[in-house]
Amino acid sequence: MDEQLNNPLHGVTLENILAELVGQLGWSEMGRLIDIKCFNQNPSIKSSLQFLRKTPWARKKVEDLYLHCKAKPGT
Repeated sequence: MDEQLNNPLHGVTLENILAELVGQLGWSEMGRLIDIKCFNQNPSIKSSLQFLRKTPWARKKVEDLYLHCKAKPGT
């Protein structure tokens, strides 16, 4: 349980991560930073969630991008 206290993603859902990134960066910038089809062709939260839940490497990239954006206030 102590390890979760130090996990910056603890309590943050993948849907919340996506929504925040889309609001902050937009789909086109997300697709430029992480070149995956669900960001570049007819992007939606629903299709992205389906893909990211099945694809650990892509989910890791999205989580890393989220953490990077959170570490830079005002970005």
